[in-house]
Amino acid sequence: MTQRTTMLGAIALTIAACATAADTDRASKDLEKALAGRTAGQPTDCISTMSADGPRIVDDRTLLYGSGRTIWRTTIEACPSLRPGDILIVEMHGSQLCRNDLFRTTEPGAVIPGPYCRMGHFVPYTRPTR
Repeated sequence: MTQRTTMLGAIALTIAACATAADTDRASKDLEKALAGRTAGQPTDCISTMSADGPRIVDDRTLLYGSGRTIWRTTIEACPSLRPGDILIVEMHGSQLCRNDLFRTTEPGAVIPGPYCRMGHFVPYTRPTR
């Protein structure tokens, strides 16, 4: 391997690391903004999809459902295909979205979805009444 090839590889890794750090910072700020002024409640296994807007993909581990007074946050163990802007394909059994329900993601315009991932617990973040 030439010195030039080695240098180009090192530059590419540095750029990728910076992009990942920037994405993480943006996701943290987005999550902080979405949950600002809200208090976390007790985790639950299921939420009603009738009153929950979403999902909003924050990052590769976090989904938000709901709006208004309560936002439900679910943290996924590991889902490398989960990215903001993707489309979620959720396999629901009944009228509620529950922990361990399976989902897959796909990029807009893509034909083949990514691997299966599982929903985590749903933590309500509630804005105090005025």
